Amino acid sequence: MPIKLEQVDFVYAGGSPFERAALKGINLSFLDGEFVGIIGQTGSGKSTLVQMLNGLLKPTRGTVTVNGLVTTAKGVKLKSLRQEVGLVFQFAEYQLFAETVAADVAFGPENQGVPASEIAARVDQALLNVGLPLEIKERSPFELSGGQMRRVAIAGVLAMNPKVLILDEPTAGLDPRGRDEILSRIRELHRQRGITVILVSHSMEDVARLVDRLVVIHGGQIVYDATPREVFAHGSSLKTYGLGVPQATEVLGLLKTKGWAVPEVALTLDEARQAIVRAYQLRRELA
Repeated sequence: MPIKLEQVDFVYAGGSPFERAALKGINLSFLDGEFVGIIGQTGSGKSTLVQMLNGLLKPTRGTVTVNGLVTTAKGVKLKSLRQEVGLVFQFAEYQLFAETVAADVAFGPENQGVPASEIAARVDQALLNVGLPLEIKERSPFELSGGQMRRVAIAGVLAMNPKVLILDEPTAGLDPRGRDEILSRIRELHRQRGITVILVSHSMEDVARLVDRLVVIHGGQIVYDATPREVFAHGSSLKTYGLGVPQATEVLGLLKTKGWAVPEVALTLDEARQAIVRAYQLRRELA
């Protein structure tokens, strides 16, 4: 399900004293089956951008085209688009409202007009996809832990069988265990179902090990769009944008300043460890 943004601007409170340009001249495409990360400082325009992708926001100027459908076209119906492009907001558990987990997860498919006989199967599959036991279906979602509530909210989007899954800071406020569980489930969903995943995150470690492509936004504009390895090679520039690099890359950078023959970028600590071992063996051979 291809998505394309062309010369997109977005202005909040246009024409008022509070006018603010959130996006400026955005040209960006997403292809079927991609796993894309979006990073940027708070206020850079990340959340505004992803809300364009299912028509929650429409551009002030420019066009957003989703699977051939222009979101600003006159008379365009966005309901079906929002079912195919699922958006999970930051602190998604605040969107929970039903008396039971099953009722919450079923809400989306019911509004799609999915037959009742199919809804139960969708609810079960969605809960299993996010790693929740089916025994919790009749429990209140508000009795669950923060991480479990977050996964119920994601399950509610997955139950609509979207072709694109957008997650805006899905691990915000979670402890390390809850964060790792959710991210591992998202990675498995991408592998198993082949859906397009767009992940907005503040964690350089998370995007480094998960995504295939990384988009960096600063001041409402795209400053990088490349592989994580290519993006994190620009560590000094990223710092001027208020961002950083993965810890593994920081470690290699410190060693390079001391003359070690290590690469500039490592995406994981294991990758950095292997590079350090090789460099150490080389130093011993040359000693």
